[in-house]
Amino acid sequence: MPDLLPHAQTRFAAKIARIRAGGYRPGDFMIADAKDADLSGGILTTGRRRDAQGRVSGNRTRAEFLDQMRGLIAQDVIDILLASAGNIEALADSGAFAGSAVMPAFRANEATDVWGNLRGGTYRTTPSRPHRGADLGFARAPLCLYSVTFLNDATRDAAALETYAAFRAEARVAGVMHFLEVFNPNLDIGVPPEAMGAFVNDCIVRGLASLTRAERPEFLKVAYNGPAALEELAAHDAAMVVGVLGGGGGTHRDTFELVAQAERFGARLALFGRKINMAEDQPTLIRWMRRVADCDVTPAQAVRGYHADLAAAGLCADRDLDTDLRISEDVLKQAATAA
Repeated sequence: MPDLLPHAQTRFAAKIARIRAGGYRPGDFMIADAKDADLSGGILTTGRRRDAQGRVSGNRTRAEFLDQMRGLIAQDVIDILLASAGNIEALADSGAFAGSAVMPAFRANEATDVWGNLRGGTYRTTPSRPHRGADLGFARAPLCLYSVTFLNDATRDAAALETYAAFRAEARVAGVMHFLEVFNPNLDIGVPPEAMGAFVNDCIVRGLASLTRAERPEFLKVAYNGPAALEELAAHDAAMVVGVLGGGGGTHRDTFELVAQAERFGARLALFGRKINMAEDQPTLIRWMRRVADCDVTPAQAVRGYHADLAAAGLCADRDLDTDLRISEDVLKQAATAA
């Protein structure tokens, strides 16, 4: 079994300890870069290559994708880098995490509702089924993600939870910590949209109720179903650290607004995939995300600052400023912060 990368010196270790002890303070909100998109599809999931002016010039190769991750680790602003087990191994072998305060993590399973980026694939239109490709015996990171999707179907949900239980037993043997991602259902399950947050919250609490301290996830990663749902889940159990997932692409106002609302309504971390990976300049976007998380600037100020930094660097923005200042995701509009 390969040696796990050390984690005691990471910002994650210090922050999660303070949060659990009730000592959350400004700066403790965590930002995770979810670079595990290769497990959701194939060639195109590494993202768009950009030229010196920031214009799209094709699709990244795996080598370019890994270089992008090395750069973000070296930038030392994100708290967690999540990637596939194979890419974490490649980064570890190249020394990318040596002396780094960034926590490496890998995706331990990829249920079929994640397989949505395969060209011609229709997996997201069928009920999610458990699947796991990673072998924990070869893990190079001390932390991994496990995802579950509840479908309001006793047979399927029981099977998903039983598979999760088997994974937890294997993770304990391997000495690997995990966090739990709970997706919203990937198809119509008969629950109206306005009740989805409550349904998912109840599924999470019910599903974790039998777990002892040694079995519980380090934190949760859930869809942002609005302020009320997030506040309810975060307030239910102080020992259960809640994070939100980034969702689709959207505007940069969506990105910064999600960070602000997540922090305001009780989440203690946010995990972004497409919102970071599709950015004109990822390090610059992450710097402004950090400032929003620390309540230094408003989301609207961050959009303006990001565009100014792009212009100063001679990079083309994908959207004009007025368009990028708009909130495109309905779930964010109800509690949008003032411009």
